[in-house]
Amino acid sequence: MKKHLVFIINPKSGVDRQKEIKDAVDAGLDQNTYSYEIIFTEYAKHGIVLAEKAAKDGAYAVVAVGGDGSVNDIVTGLQGTDTALAIIPKGSGNGMARTMKIPLTVPEAIAVINKGKEERIDIAYANSQVFISNAGVAFDALISKKFAKSVRRGLAIYSWLVTRHMWTYKEWDWDITIDGKQITEKAFMVNVANGKQFGYNFKIAPMASYTDGWLDVIIIRKFPKILGGMLVVRAMAGTIAGSPFVKHYKAKEVIVTHPGLRLMQTDGDAHVCSNKIHFRIQQGAQKVLVP
Repeated sequence: MKKHLVFIINPKSGVDRQKEIKDAVDAGLDQNTYSYEIIFTEYAKHGIVLAEKAAKDGAYAVVAVGGDGSVNDIVTGLQGTDTALAIIPKGSGNGMARTMKIPLTVPEAIAVINKGKEERIDIAYANSQVFISNAGVAFDALISKKFAKSVRRGLAIYSWLVTRHMWTYKEWDWDITIDGKQITEKAFMVNVANGKQFGYNFKIAPMASYTDGWLDVIIIRKFPKILGGMLVVRAMAGTIAGSPFVKHYKAKEVIVTHPGLRLMQTDGDAHVCSNKIHFRIQQGAQKVLVP
């Protein structure tokens, strides 16, 4: 019996992209091994509902066609099932696909699916919100919100937003509990990572592993804004943890609180939150098709 795949695509990606993906699947997928269907989302977070249904109907894997936000929706819908996740990266940054070394071209990503190699990866939570790449409550949450509102996408826009808002951003004094140990930091960024990067090869947690059962906590302390470019260079080179303005911790559980906290990002999607966020990790919770 063939293994059934459900491809879930956001139609906002455009007609040309939809045709590109359908043609690539028709031409490249091993149809001796797989049967498949392609479904388009119709509203925000519809991917969660579609993934849940696919798993309930016995799909072998659900293929997230999109960026980290789309992958997040699919993983959320697959929680508690044995249905695998596969990824065709079609987002802006594609942070988790890059971390997992999934090719960024459609034919090569389909070849990964054909190979059928499975791996168990960790799933992290910010309160009840799932994430597989990273989550944050400070500057990165602000940029995620601004980026989501931008009509244009891509590295140039992302970089422009970072540069524009970095100079005026006011750091907060954060209360952070890391596996029971309490610290206070005036921080520009508090990021809790399962994967290595935001996307575009900007590696916020280059030491992170999505299979080790640990969260990596990256705290970028208040720094002279004139040195922001050096932090970017370090992130691109994978050496950001070596900066004197960066602290790194390994943890199973992290609690972050601030009375003014109202916004966080998970896998690049910004949303409202409470003033206390409890982060935790569940090792090996999701089956994924990898290179």
